[in-house]
Amino acid sequence: MTTAVPMSLLSDNATVGADGSLLIGGCSVAELAATYGTPLFVYDEDHLRARCREAVQAFGRRNVVYASKAFLCKAMALLAYEEGLLLDVATGGELHIVLAAGVPASACVMHGNNKSAQELRHAITAGVHHIVVDSFDEMDRLDALHAEGLPCPEVLLRITPGVHAHTHEFIATGQDDSKFGFNLGNGDAARAVDRATTSASMHLVGLHCHIGSNVFEASSFAKAAEVMAKFAEPFGLPELVLGGGLGVAYTSGEEVPTITDWGNVLLDACAALNVRARVSIEPGRSIVASAALTVYTVGTVKEIPGIRTYISVDGGMSDNPRPVLYGSGYEAFLPRDVAAERPSSARLVGKHCESGDILIFEAAVPNDIRVGDLLATPVTGAYGHSMGSNYNKVARPPVVFVSKGQARLVIRRETYDDLLACDVG
Repeated sequence: MTTAVPMSLLSDNATVGADGSLLIGGCSVAELAATYGTPLFVYDEDHLRARCREAVQAFGRRNVVYASKAFLCKAMALLAYEEGLLLDVATGGELHIVLAAGVPASACVMHGNNKSAQELRHAITAGVHHIVVDSFDEMDRLDALHAEGLPCPEVLLRITPGVHAHTHEFIATGQDDSKFGFNLGNGDAARAVDRATTSASMHLVGLHCHIGSNVFEASSFAKAAEVMAKFAEPFGLPELVLGGGLGVAYTSGEEVPTITDWGNVLLDACAALNVRARVSIEPGRSIVASAALTVYTVGTVKEIPGIRTYISVDGGMSDNPRPVLYGSGYEAFLPRDVAAERPSSARLVGKHCESGDILIFEAAVPNDIRVGDLLATPVTGAYGHSMGSNYNKVARPPVVFVSKGQARLVIRRETYDDLLACDVG
């Protein structure tokens, strides 16, 4: 590849300055790196809000549930709530952060395939909007909590519809062989509805499904809607949640439906199926992924003649494990010269003691890349920071929100002392 990085992969408010350098939300990326150091996550706040508003426009206020696993901190939780979204929390930890942000529990939907009794107790006593029940064992726990005197929560049942999404097997969730939900094909889903309908420990208000993550084909969502509508019709429940999973473009040439396209496909399918229930969705990646980029500093350029060139940066699999987990593709470019052609090829790697610590297997880069350069990878707003680790005791990067020429630190950089916070010796 010899072309420059496509501007379509950058956030809505990415611009190129007179000197050819990158600005996000009116803020110089070079100046942000100088202020906050690298690695650094830079989020375009107005891009985040625009995607939230697009989803609300398509599906309606409070019919959109932000999948907080994609990226969560107090600032993000509050932003999503301010824009009219509910928040999907899959653990007690996610619920704790959302509540700490000042978001009411009534705006939270509690997910998870193995919720503990403690997590369920926390969700019920806090007063979450809904609990998405995932198994018969979870029903047993709800029965026990109700016997203790806890109130009866409103619940959805997660159904595994047997729809195969075209995505990586590790993030496909709608097929019969899945750890999630009640299987439709073997009759578990019908048995779960019967039990929930007659239970004194839960109030069944709807059904839920989720077929996978980073799905590019809108037809997969329409198929899930068809299967779920057919199953739900006899029960007359007021709510139907068709999950999230809409993909985003990570590399040049990838094309995916917009949130608006997704809304049109799903709602048209539901209208054709005469669905009377309130239809909700759970976007995560499509809200946050392309809102951010990660800025690194190049530390080593190592050419092995006849084999390949390795470019090492000061982050790696600890701030973006997706390439290692899924073989995910990304682009790279130099913020100092956004329009530079990238005729050279290199393997972009991190600083960890692991041969598999790869960010881009075959990165297109400019010929003049050198030690000390800032290097950026776009579309890292989802499942980078949230899936990050302290492998090799590397401190996690900070997160900065930028808007209209102003930057605000929303997650500070971890320190070495933070690495000892839980170490009791």
